[in-house]
Amino acid sequence: MAELENDMLAWRYAAGLTLMLASGFAGLGYQLVWTQQSGLWLGHEAAAVLAVVAAFFGGLALGALTLGPRIEHSRRPLRWYVGCELLIALWSLLLIALMPVASAWLLAWMGEQPSALWQWSLAFLGTFAVLLPATAAMGATLPAMERVLAQVMERGMEQEKAGSLSSARSIAALYASNTLGAVLGVLATAFWLLPALGLARTAGLCVALNLLCAALAWLALPRLVSADVQPPAHTNVASSAEQRSVLLRLACTGLLGIGYEVLVVRVLSQVTEDTVYTFAMLLAVYLVGTALGAALWQRLQRWQGARSSSDARRQGETLLGALALACLAGAASLWWAEEIKAQVLTLAGTGLASAVAAEGLLALAAFGLPTFVMGALFSQLSATAHQSGLSFGRALGVNTLGAAAAPLLFGVLLVSAWGPKLALLLIPLGYLALVQARAWARPLVWVPAAATVALLLWTPPLAFIEVPEGGRVLSYRDGAMAAVSVVEDGQGVARLRINNRQQEGSSSSLLFDARQALLPVLLHPAPRRALFLGLGTGMTASSAAEDPTLQVDAVELLPEVIDASRHFTQALGNGAPNPRLHLLAADARRYVRASTQRYDVIVSDNFHPARSGSGALYTVEHFKAVRERLAEGGLFCQWLPLHQLDLESLRSIVQAFLLAYPEARALLASNSLETPVLGLIGRARVSGLALADVHARLAASALPTPPAAFGIDDEYALLGSFVAGPAALARFAAGAPANTDDRPIVAYRAPQLVYAADSLPRDRLIALLQQLSITPAELLGDTQDRAGAARLAAYWQARDHFIEAGRQVRPSANVHEMLAQVREPLLAVLRISPDFRPAYEPLLRMARALAGSDAAAAQALLLDLDQIRATRSDVQAGTIGRTAESSRP
Repeated sequence: MAELENDMLAWRYAAGLTLMLASGFAGLGYQLVWTQQSGLWLGHEAAAVLAVVAAFFGGLALGALTLGPRIEHSRRPLRWYVGCELLIALWSLLLIALMPVASAWLLAWMGEQPSALWQWSLAFLGTFAVLLPATAAMGATLPAMERVLAQVMERGMEQEKAGSLSSARSIAALYASNTLGAVLGVLATAFWLLPALGLARTAGLCVALNLLCAALAWLALPRLVSADVQPPAHTNVASSAEQRSVLLRLACTGLLGIGYEVLVVRVLSQVTEDTVYTFAMLLAVYLVGTALGAALWQRLQRWQGARSSSDARRQGETLLGALALACLAGAASLWWAEEIKAQVLTLAGTGLASAVAAEGLLALAAFGLPTFVMGALFSQLSATAHQSGLSFGRALGVNTLGAAAAPLLFGVLLVSAWGPKLALLLIPLGYLALVQARAWARPLVWVPAAATVALLLWTPPLAFIEVPEGGRVLSYRDGAMAAVSVVEDGQGVARLRINNRQQEGSSSSLLFDARQALLPVLLHPAPRRALFLGLGTGMTASSAAEDPTLQVDAVELLPEVIDASRHFTQALGNGAPNPRLHLLAADARRYVRASTQRYDVIVSDNFHPARSGSGALYTVEHFKAVRERLAEGGLFCQWLPLHQLDLESLRSIVQAFLLAYPEARALLASNSLETPVLGLIGRARVSGLALADVHARLAASALPTPPAAFGIDDEYALLGSFVAGPAALARFAAGAPANTDDRPIVAYRAPQLVYAADSLPRDRLIALLQQLSITPAELLGDTQDRAGAARLAAYWQARDHFIEAGRQVRPSANVHEMLAQVREPLLAVLRISPDFRPAYEPLLRMARALAGSDAAAAQALLLDLDQIRATRSDVQAGTIGRTAESSRP
């Protein structure tokens, strides 16, 4: 009979651990969903993102602190656990409908450009209030289950006179199980649930899991509910001073532990690919370490048996010293992060699995040992708190409250003021500061202290800047979200880098950058106000602002990028600030929703779709919000980087764009094969373009540098950039799921190309052009200018042939070798369309280059070009004559 009862107790104990594992799974699933949703509505500025994290921890802390004592003295703790799981489920279900409404109110209160303090306060308090019922209940589930399982362990440990050891084991085991569930929740949510189900359905699955936990707990532990169990007695209640000391350690270790996580993630963002999978892998490794540390501590307590309070204090100080040393080791690995990643990729090869494994190894090097000790230390401090007469709920609440302050202190204030290196080295010093003075004689304390000073004095900053041979760093600045640098190469070309990644655009790419501004601006008949979403080098927005008739607002997420852009824009306007260009530090999505300004032209930058947060700028909801900001007859251009985007992700983006702009068109920013950029054009009111009106628009341009200098010689060069009409775009996107706020397909699919490119940009461009088409009627409407329409169609045909021919060209400094490759293909292109100057100009330059060394070859080439130019003149004359004829009354 006794054996049967022991088996039942063991089964119930295992059931409780399993329930906490499932609850942890759901809790991290909610956190990922709510963090993404809050970023969509409240913005991706550092203040908003970290405020949401702090609000989540703050709710957990409040739940543990306020509900923990009541659970501690309750005779029916299982009812508390079941009630908490039900409250989490029901409130989370309500949040699916409530969060958009609440976020809209918060957005209205924030305004277009809130101060960091105002935005932090609203994001924190608003999210804290909205999530509070669920997060407070989450914070109480662990104390409730601890009380339930403590009863099980006490019944199975009758040989022990005191229940402190059983409670310590219960806390450690529950913490380990709950954290392991969180690990599974992070990995399953990021790698499977969110890509497959989306945000709302993933939250719904977590709701079902909470309901299942409540039901199984009620069924599996019924006798514990009906038993009149007295609250645990604390035989050795410590003095208030000792209790305050324990609580201080719990609060500080919570602060330092999450602070370490925030800083490591910030530093590794310069080495990893910074995708949704990167963050999931880093968080998973962090949680695995804490779970294993708690589990091992629980096992050691089982082996060692009960310990005196002095032994417990000594053990705590040993763990603090060990944690300081572990954090130093983890931080030291960051200086070798680039080498570690390179070695893994060299050994494992390319591919998604290899790339994720490399990021996982970086996470293990930085987080493995420190988090292992963190898990053991939290379990030890919780047991010490119990011995001191403090409830587990209070211990957990104080620890979580410290964690809630970490994102603001370390992620916003310290890293921006002191840089990640100094902020990171404060972590081991913080742990050592919690050790009693007499323990500083022990090597486990003074060795990490000396090592911290050594790293501070003799290591370089934690800044990863790739400087080419003969180059130099023009500027570098650490921000709360990213490190921004401007690097100049040996030829004097400066490039902007965010987290050590080369950005599109440099001091030598004015032609390309300006075209991304001028193409959409010139397509509008008379723009007066324009909005640019994303700044980058600033060359695109600045090029538009050169028009004296145009006021330009440019929104950029990172203030550090705005400062760095001055290195590039000083070449325009003699380096003087342009009064028509207004730079705004704000999240693009949030600004579009909060602003009441109407714009004639809105241009959205070609954001890298795989970078964390960028996929939200390609959703149906965002495209529709942009439409609300367009003035009558306004135009929206969304640039898309084909060199960073696979065609399947592109199909989802196009599908999303068509839902907002059913009559959308597409055009190319240039004919580049290495960095092709596609633009989607949507209008508030769709109407056909007249060639004569476009010609007049170009002729009347007030730009100080004429459009022809940027390859926009005439109406055919401007309209010739189009590659697809609405019918072709609809065919291309047919069957593809639209990228939406709820189904962030691009954020989870686009990283695959970053981790393992399966094709070259030129191949994707040509494959895309083969699937797209456009007719003059789709662009010009019901036009009477048939000759002009025919010339435009010929221009498009020539453009496609030009790009296809360029696929086989291999650059060479030898003019004869280049001419042998391109002469006949380019002449064939010009015979299709004499208007297509991108084929004419290279041949003319080569003829001039040959004039000094091979006059005969130069003369022959010029003769061919003269014949084509004569054909072009005849075509132009015929078009003008027919246009005049058709215009007669």
